[in-house]
Amino acid sequence: MSSKEAQLLANEQGVDLVEIAANANPPVVKIIDWGKYQYQKMKEDAKNRKKAREKQSELKQMKIGLKISDNDLNIKVRKMRGFLDDGDRVKILIIFRGREMAHKEIGNELLNRVVELLGDGIVVEGKPQMNGRNLSAQVRKK
Repeated sequence: MSSKEAQLLANEQGVDLVEIAANANPPVVKIIDWGKYQYQKMKEDAKNRKKAREKQSELKQMKIGLKISDNDLNIKVRKMRGFLDDGDRVKILIIFRGREMAHKEIGNELLNRVVELLGDGIVVEGKPQMNGRNLSAQVRKK
């Protein structure tokens, strides 16, 4: 329909004539209530922003001492599994205190044990690294 006819129709209904696609041939317009359209667009944008925030994976951190008991380790592993199931990455920190620094192989064994307890569905990102008194490695879900 011609632009004049569309404008008359919009005026009769008491709503606005809004251009949707200006680059189309001929240009596409809609007869809608502009205030209602803006409100719906604002709601849709807010929903999209919320979804985008939910999808971002966070880096969670779990600190483990060398002398941790089996039960405490199982509890921490269960917590890490929850983080991984939520889509987050987990940084595992093995903390060395005092003279424990002389036994870094025990820390590596503990880290390997934690990765083994987490199961097959995870990937260790990069090599475990020593940062000061901490041995760290990042894991994520496959």
